[in-house]
Amino acid sequence: GGAEDREEMGSSTPAERSSSWCFGKESVVKAIDAVKRGELIVVVDDEGRENEGDLIMAAGKATTETIAFMIKHTSGVICVSLSGERLEELEMPQMVQNNQDAKCTAFSVSVDKKHGITTGISAADRAATFRAMADPKSTADDFCRPGHVFPLRAVKGGVVARDGHTEAGVDFARLAGLEPVGVLCEICTEDFTGMMRVPELKEFSAKHGLVMTSIHDLILYRQETSQ
Repeated sequence: GGAEDREEMGSSTPAERSSSWCFGKESVVKAIDAVKRGELIVVVDDEGRENEGDLIMAAGKATTETIAFMIKHTSGVICVSLSGERLEELEMPQMVQNNQDAKCTAFSVSVDKKHGITTGISAADRAATFRAMADPKSTADDFCRPGHVFPLRAVKGGVVARDGHTEAGVDFARLAGLEPVGVLCEICTEDFTGMMRVPELKEFSAKHGLVMTSIHDLILYRQETSQ
């Protein structure tokens, strides 16, 4: 998920893997439309990878309600993914110089929006920070460090270059015609002792009326449509 996203070094690139759809092309089309409307979607990765599902949405569309839903159903460590270039403009450097994360998830220094929020941790405050992260007019001075939001540096080329939820967040926002900044967090089991897998995620998506798709399907969609 947001917190651990990376193929082991030296394995095949996402583009070289299976060419058969998981949930179908239509699931990606529906997911893009949902993101465009400001909705949350469920995105699963490879069974051989994390075998997890993340709630993902466009950062620019974040509301108190959508972030509250995320907090209720996920680990709560909500991340925001964006390009390395934008992170540099916003002066949000890597959290550590020597990244020892198993999936090389590229955490940057945590942040909060500087003005118009209180402690930074509430759903309303985090939503405001996410919207500010997606605002092209925001500058480095609009944020204080550290904070309660965790920026992730997405790899150039998106999911075709690295099949992580970090890249999926950016790709879905971009394909929806929005600023390429995504919000993401891993979905937990109802008792919070583990992570939901595909059978549970299907039930969860149906129960809450959420579109479900996969990173694999997003890769195939992007290759087929040259996007």
